[in-house]
Amino acid sequence: MATPENESFLDIKSKLGVSNDNLDWIPLSLTLVEYPQGDGFGKFLALISLMPFAVLTGFITLIIFRRDLHTIVFFIGMVINEVVNFLLKHTICEARPMRREVLYSEYGMPSSHSQFIWFFTAYMVLFVLVRLHHNNNSTISQKFWRMLTIVLCITVAVFVAYSRIYLQYHSKAQVLCGMILGSALGIIWFLVTHLVLTPFFPVIVSWRASEYLLLRDTSLIPNVLWFEYTNIRTETRARSRKLVSMKSQ
Repeated sequence: MATPENESFLDIKSKLGVSNDNLDWIPLSLTLVEYPQGDGFGKFLALISLMPFAVLTGFITLIIFRRDLHTIVFFIGMVINEVVNFLLKHTICEARPMRREVLYSEYGMPSSHSQFIWFFTAYMVLFVLVRLHHNNNSTISQKFWRMLTIVLCITVAVFVAYSRIYLQYHSKAQVLCGMILGSALGIIWFLVTHLVLTPFFPVIVSWRASEYLLLRDTSLIPNVLWFEYTNIRTETRARSRKLVSMKSQ
C-alpha cells in the first residue's frame, strides 16, 4: 500500500481524477533554444544566443564579490532596460513569427535578447572610450586591448541579434527595434551614470550602510586590475618580510 511518503506524482493525479491528456505542458522559454537538426551554424547561434544569461551571471558574481558602485549602477540600468522591454511587448502585443506561435505565447516586439545585448554593448563601448581613456600616453598594448574589447562586444551583439532571426524567434523588424532601443537606452544610461550619478559615488560610499555592505568606488582608478595587482603584490611582499623577521627573532 502506498504511503504519502512514496506516492508518485502519477498516483496523486489519479486520485484527483486528472489525466495527462487534461494537462497543458508549457515550455520554460527563458533558456530553451531550438535549432535545425544537423545545422552546425544554427547550433553555434543557439549557443551564442545564451550570451545575455552569461552576462547577467557575470554581473551578479561581480556585485557579490566586488561590491563596486559602478557595476551596481550598470546592472540597475540593465534591469530598467528589461522593464522597458516588458512594457513595450505588452503594449504593442505583436506576435512572434508564425513558426513560433505554436510553441510560445510571449510577444515578440521588440526582441528582448537584441535589446539587452545592444544595451550592454553600447554602454561598454562608451565606457571603454570615455572611462578607460584617461590620458594620451596610453601604450600600444592598452590601446590594443581597448579596441579588442570594443570589437568583441560588437561582434557578439551582432551574432546574438542575428541568431534571433536565423532561428525564427523574431522577425527582422523586432530584432532591429531591439537593437535601436537597446543602443539608445545604453547611451542614455551611460551619460546619466557618467555625468549625474558618478559624482555622488564618493558620498555614497561614505555612508554607514555602504561601509557595512563594503561598497566601494573605483571610478577614479584607470586600471583596477593593475591597481589591485600591484597593491596585493606590495602587501604580500611586506607581510612576507615581516613573517621572516619574526621567525628569525
